[in-house]
Amino acid sequence: GYDFSANPLGKRIRHGFISFFERFSKIDSTYIEPQHYNYAAMIQNTNTYEIYRITDNKDYSVVLRPQWSYKLGPYFGWRWIFLGYTIDINHLDFSHDDSQRQELDLSLYTNLFGIDLYYRKSGDDYKIMDMKMGNTDMSMMKGVGFNGFHSSVKGFNIYYIFNHHKLSYPAAFSQSTVQRRSAGSVLAGFGYTVHKLSADWNNLSQIVEEKLGKSTVDIPDNSNLNSTKIKYIDVSISGGYAYNWVFARNFLLSASLSAAIAYKHSYGGTDEAVEMKNGFSFHNIGIDGVGRFALVYNNSKWYCGMSSTLNAFNYHKSNFSINNIFGNLNFYIGFNFGRKLFDLLLHCFNLLHQICRSCLCCSGCRIQLFFHYSKMSNYICTCNSFNTTNTGSYTTL
Repeated sequence: GYDFSANPLGKRIRHGFISFFERFSKIDSTYIEPQHYNYAAMIQNTNTYEIYRITDNKDYSVVLRPQWSYKLGPYFGWRWIFLGYTIDINHLDFSHDDSQRQELDLSLYTNLFGIDLYYRKSGDDYKIMDMKMGNTDMSMMKGVGFNGFHSSVKGFNIYYIFNHHKLSYPAAFSQSTVQRRSAGSVLAGFGYTVHKLSADWNNLSQIVEEKLGKSTVDIPDNSNLNSTKIKYIDVSISGGYAYNWVFARNFLLSASLSAAIAYKHSYGGTDEAVEMKNGFSFHNIGIDGVGRFALVYNNSKWYCGMSSTLNAFNYHKSNFSINNIFGNLNFYIGFNFGRKLFDLLLHCFNLLHQICRSCLCCSGCRIQLFFHYSKMSNYICTCNSFNTTNTGSYTTL
């Protein structure tokens, strides 16, 4: 490769680039305490939630929700990489065939930006939470199973944290730093999501007839709820605000909300007017939303807490609408270990500086301090180079 060291201009360019990146990515240590350890281990419980509301914008609508998913498992981390495995507690008996359900959620949190990757494919365990068909009383349909609905969502969100020097997303959502003072920041992001869903409303009509009687209610032939099969692409630009509130030492409450302007390209027999081949249309613009919340205790060694992420998508046309909310709720407890060598040495030299106050302190004191600092609450320096005894105190690791 090219040798920048042989070219003074190249050296200046390289030095300028490094200096710019360091200034751009640095943090204010009075607000954020960096991670002091290389490794982490924790146990996490993950609960996933999803709900759909589908309507023809007239007299017919249905709200569907699958069974909550409860998962539990261990995680192991090295610096910013976390890997783990969870078991679905709902189906430990293996008696329920739910092979169609697939879930993958991956998040990366840094001081500057965050990334959410997700893939969700539903099973066949949806239940009716609410239903409306004209003036008919549909209360008996609540909680009834409906296996004629299937959906999938895959995509990503990426967002930038403007005040990343003072506000730490990792402190709230990955416990890799500690927020020491309250701070807020404006957020800006970009998202891309692909949605697919299909529903057999004739099957639903049969279930209604079984529960309420054949002559009680019927879906008209011209209703848009007779059958549905839709795929649409959601491209969005978002803006929002995040705030980390340090309400007590080592405690953090974090909340962020973002609203997105989304353009939706769709394919499907129920909405031919918005096929991608027809080009851009302002009728295809909608509003989406993302919310993130966390409550954390972290003393840099041990941590525990809870976090939640919610995504809301809205698809509205003149004769058909879909509202979808999905997210997760996590509970965890863990600890960090394997202190970083640089932090260990820095800690020792800081203690030495506090105790001896001078670089002329004898090597004997340094050696004694280095090997015994973790066991002592106070250390007395009795160097011959000092006329008086110097006493230093520090916090052990």
